[in-house]
Amino acid sequence: MERDGIPEDAKSPRGFALLNDPVRNRGTAFTEAERRRLGLEGLLPHAVESIDRQMQRVKEHLATKPSDLERYIYLISLFDRNETLFFRTLMSDPVRYMPIVYTPTVGEACLKFGHIYRGALGMFITRRMKGRIAQVLRNWPNRDIRVLCVSTGGRILGLGDIGANGMGIPIGKLQLYTACAGVPPSCLLPVLLDIGTSNDDLRNDPLYLGLREEPPADQELDELVEEFVQAVQEVFPGCCIHFEDWKGTDAIRILNRYESKIFCYNDDIQGTASVGLAGLITALQITNKNMADQRILFLGAGSAAIGIAKLIVSRLQSNGLSPTEARRGIAMFNSGGLIELSRKNLTEEQLLYAQTMKPSQNLVETIQMFKPTILIGVSTLAGAFTQHVIETMSRINERPIIFALSNPTSRSECTAEQAYTWSKGRALFAAGVQFPDVILAGKTYHPGQANNFYIFPAIGLATYVARPTRITDECFIAAAEATADQVTAEQREQGMLFPSVANMLETQVTTATRIVELMFERGLAQVKEPKDIRSWIESQLYRPDYTP
Repeated sequence: MERDGIPEDAKSPRGFALLNDPVRNRGTAFTEAERRRLGLEGLLPHAVESIDRQMQRVKEHLATKPSDLERYIYLISLFDRNETLFFRTLMSDPVRYMPIVYTPTVGEACLKFGHIYRGALGMFITRRMKGRIAQVLRNWPNRDIRVLCVSTGGRILGLGDIGANGMGIPIGKLQLYTACAGVPPSCLLPVLLDIGTSNDDLRNDPLYLGLREEPPADQELDELVEEFVQAVQEVFPGCCIHFEDWKGTDAIRILNRYESKIFCYNDDIQGTASVGLAGLITALQITNKNMADQRILFLGAGSAAIGIAKLIVSRLQSNGLSPTEARRGIAMFNSGGLIELSRKNLTEEQLLYAQTMKPSQNLVETIQMFKPTILIGVSTLAGAFTQHVIETMSRINERPIIFALSNPTSRSECTAEQAYTWSKGRALFAAGVQFPDVILAGKTYHPGQANNFYIFPAIGLATYVARPTRITDECFIAAAEATADQVTAEQREQGMLFPSVANMLETQVTTATRIVELMFERGLAQVKEPKDIRSWIESQLYRPDYTP
């Protein structure tokens, strides 16, 4: 039974317990009648406020904070006491608040996680729980979990292995599922799989909250992951496992093992690939070129590069090219130089993109030999796209496509200002972080942010409504194409490669609709297909209001 929109049963919290329940708490928005009935009289000041009035106070608090890290801490504290007001604030101005709860601020928050810790907002599963992980997962109060985001903290952004401090990423990712795409927060679960850390500084930090031991060997880790995966199937049947920020070799190996067996995806690999592909589609619309004619050079040959390359190949195959033909126009360059056939100790995935060119350990020389039309940085090497690199790309191409995708900002291969200045305004540029507009020779350039937040919330929304059995490469291609299609002709004229963040919910619903249409078409969805898919999706969106 409900009265005044508040669930009323024997188990419903009252008094202080209700004010400490972030899902049910309304703070000063409780009416006088609700305060009498729920034991709140005397526990709140007299005024009864609307949620918008409460949000005004939140924004005033945020305006007084001296840094985005302090704003992050305040917002996380708000999330822990009033979930509805937290999401109301984020969804009111995504341009302003997404960089605080997600990149770039979340990187700094992760580095200081043990020092700013307020309370658990997810689950910490340690390797010492081996043999009873399912039992531990049952401690989570909600069983209808549709997406579980799990990280080992093994490769957080460009920060490396930060172990249990990486919990800020699963928390932030799932908050964006809700803030960007309206996925109900009750069905989302952040998990940190604490396997230890190789980071000596953290192990010596008295406030570090994770296991103070080295990560296990691959075999032990794989056994732990297998138990975890099976425990999720048992405790949260039908749940999608979103793998996030695992060490590169672990990420590829685990995705290869499970992507065709269970309902899962890896955002660092597949989400990055999808948003990268979206930016390339838009850039090629601007240059009026075909993807099949492009030559793509990656700086970096890890999981992100492999993921983007694989998705490009999948899309080219759908257009009639063979895998060999599709891979011919893709080259990679890492710390050992150009990936070519004489190189030793290449992974199986890297070998697929090994070129027949002569060895080179110089990026500019490689550009001169390979003559790429597209240069993509996924290296976390700050400043790797030097003036010489950008100018060489600009000599080869009238409109060089340059993506510096590493984040946080301190790890970006170049800045937007550098890309535009050194290319004399001809570059089509995107980064993994949002750089400010650049004014050059009286013209304003709007750098794109090739950030996964254009993709994974829509994937989450599609997952929530359609209950699919799998997420395939086709789903990520559909997400990329839908994202690119939402960049208007006027925006492309300004050099923009991605839709405006200001209309993020609209963008995500449009993308999710395309994904869900594909899921029904391919027989992946496990629910009955509605007549109007978009209206059906919109009817299930989370709305940050106190009314039921």
